[in-house]
Amino acid sequence: MPSIQKALPPELADNVIRLYRECLRRARFIGHQKHNTGLLVSMVREQFKKNMHETDPEKIQKMKDDAARGLINHILYESEKMTGRKFSS
Repeated sequence: MPSIQKALPPELADNVIRLYRECLRRARFIGHQKHNTGLLVSMVREQFKKNMHETDPEKIQKMKDDAARGLINHILYESEKMTGRKFSS
C-alpha cells in the first residue's frame, strides 16, 4: 500500500521530529481558534510520547501516515473554509 505521506513535502514526511512539530503547530492553531490550546497540544504530545519506543517499521509507518492524514485533512478543511470550495467528494 502506498504511503499517504506522498502528499506532504518529503522533508516533513520522512522526519518524525518535523512531523511532530507540524502537528504541534496545527494543534496550537486550532486551539487558539477554539480556546483549548493546552488540551490539543497535550493530546498530540501524549500520542507521540506513547509511541516513542516503537521499533516495528510497519507500525511506525502507519502512525506517520495517520499523523500525515490528519495534517492533510486539516489543511483541506482550512482551504475549503477560506475559498468556499469543496475539495473532497
